[in-house]
Amino acid sequence: MDYSELTRQAAEAVDHLLASAQYREGDIFIVGCSTSEITGHRIGSASSQEAAKAVMDAILSRVTEAGLYLAVQGCEHINRAICTSRACMERYRLQEVWVRPWLHAGGAFATEAFSRIPDRVMVEDVAAQAALGIDIGGTLIGMHLHPVVVPVHTEQRKIGEASFILAKTRPKYVGGPRAQYHEDAQAHK
Repeated sequence: MDYSELTRQAAEAVDHLLASAQYREGDIFIVGCSTSEITGHRIGSASSQEAAKAVMDAILSRVTEAGLYLAVQGCEHINRAICTSRACMERYRLQEVWVRPWLHAGGAFATEAFSRIPDRVMVEDVAAQAALGIDIGGTLIGMHLHPVVVPVHTEQRKIGEASFILAKTRPKYVGGPRAQYHEDAQAHK
């Protein structure tokens, strides 16, 4: 497997999402990533630290440079607990939990996040407050995104062998037939 190609593919996907989404500094960027799927295996069956490193090389720097908090979902064996920074936990008043991801409980990507996010902590969830994110390999990050979730389409469909979905969020439209919406709300479409 060409790991530099994985980095390039992940970078292209994240760049597309950041260019497509409206976000504010300090928003949460959620990532779910199956390295098994990236390497052509069934989710949870063949975690790859090499694939995790290659994808993290693309994501961490871009998310940080955009002024966002990176939040990485672990697998079901740690109840999808999230690795993020202590600053994110404190800003969003998240509940810290006592677990450390590893290759077979949390997965390779959460393990990589745990080793690379500065002042990292594990939290139970992000309380549906993530503003945007990427789901690589069908890890089901929707529970972490703030309603309303809007898919972001791109020509690129895969990172390695894994399909991915880009997502951004927008405020809910409320009201009835007489409601009006200011221009900023339209920009979230």
